[in-house]
Amino acid sequence: MHSRTQTIRATLILLLVGACQERPTAPTRVPAATNADRDGPQEENHRGKVQCDPDNAGITLPPGFCALVVADLVEDGQPAQARHLAVTPNGDVFVAINSPNNQNPSFGIIGLRDRDGDGHADRQSQFSPALGGSGIAWDDGRLFFGANDRVLRFRLPAGRLMPVGNPDVVVAGLPNTGDHISKTVVVKDHRQLFVNIGSASNSCQVANRQLESPGVFPCPELPIRAGVWLFDARATNQSEASGTHYATGYRNLVALAINPFSEDLYTVQQGRDMLFENWPQFYTQDQGANLPAEEMARVTRGSNNGWPYCYFDAISEHKKVLAPEYGGDGHRVRGGQGIDCSSYNQPLATFGAHWSPDGMVFYTGDQFPGRYRGGAFIAFHGGFNRAPEPNEGYQVQFIPFGRNGTPTGAAETFANGFAGSAGPLPATAKHRPVGVTVGPDGSLYVSDDKGGRIYRIVFMGSRDHED
Repeated sequence: MHSRTQTIRATLILLLVGACQERPTAPTRVPAATNADRDGPQEENHRGKVQCDPDNAGITLPPGFCALVVADLVEDGQPAQARHLAVTPNGDVFVAINSPNNQNPSFGIIGLRDRDGDGHADRQSQFSPALGGSGIAWDDGRLFFGANDRVLRFRLPAGRLMPVGNPDVVVAGLPNTGDHISKTVVVKDHRQLFVNIGSASNSCQVANRQLESPGVFPCPELPIRAGVWLFDARATNQSEASGTHYATGYRNLVALAINPFSEDLYTVQQGRDMLFENWPQFYTQDQGANLPAEEMARVTRGSNNGWPYCYFDAISEHKKVLAPEYGGDGHRVRGGQGIDCSSYNQPLATFGAHWSPDGMVFYTGDQFPGRYRGGAFIAFHGGFNRAPEPNEGYQVQFIPFGRNGTPTGAAETFANGFAGSAGPLPATAKHRPVGVTVGPDGSLYVSDDKGGRIYRIVFMGSRDHED
């Protein structure tokens, strides 16, 4: 129980937050009880007292797990485009909000607090006006926000739902045009800030996404895009040129995370499109729907994943092959200009084509059964170009990892049903997963940029037979 001093402190914090333009959010359906102190260190959930939503928040999970809706977020009367999220040590949730067509949004970040411990947010803050984005990370009292053309750093001590003062500009002038503009931010050791800069095109053609247009060699995007840059997380007013070009040849790395056990950076790359549409002489429509694989890779300093020259075929070739824009025919590994696809970074695991991985986290909690600890959860946004086959993805997958930093088993579906049963997808999708992170009590949080929903997944099963 709280002491009188703790109670007074909590009251003062709530009054301060109320003065910072917090807005109450509508309660979401069935209350769920927790034993969490939202203004102090979060305590372990008493799983036997947690009541998830009666429809399990509309998703399917493995036995022993259940889910509830933390909040359905709204921006200007419409479902908010909720992208990545971060959870602070006291259980507050901060969500990056993107903006359609990069227009000036009302806010770019939403903070959520559950004051009564029922699992649903009942207090909301909104800040970072006129600047939307996708990336967000909390690190030791600092909230990093990956807007589409810069990275901001807010002073946000634990227990505050609004930042202190104006943000610092950590990096400015990042590329913000073309096919891929979302920036993911990852902080390591309080000092290192990793930022992805996605490619401006599908495959570096002379004419982007056009029939039989050849690829440009060397691809002029590679020095400034399609890779990961490393910056000083403590500095201000950095530029892309002043940062370190950490890794290259990665088409678009929205899903990016540090493995806390190996301390390496990992990703699941968004693979290329339009093999059949642009090169029907080499690929059937079925091959275009199922190639290439989305690749999980370890991103090391100086690594090169081979985009745009190569892609990974997990269906028939089971290796990286030469892209048709550079002389490939679906089988060749080597091409002109000295391209050798076997020389590039190879995947640790692969996933379905065009699933669009958007978020990844390694599970560091102790709430879930032992087999999940240290493994990776990946949120897939869902495909849009798998015709004539149905679009797939729209789920969270899990892949177990060993402490040596490599997978120990095959990937499996962990959470599904986000999109609903109507078709065709993605036009009729109710929800599309984007961000995934672990709360201080070991719960798994998932965001959705179609319906603006924030999910919380908890384990309610017996620990008597953990694997």
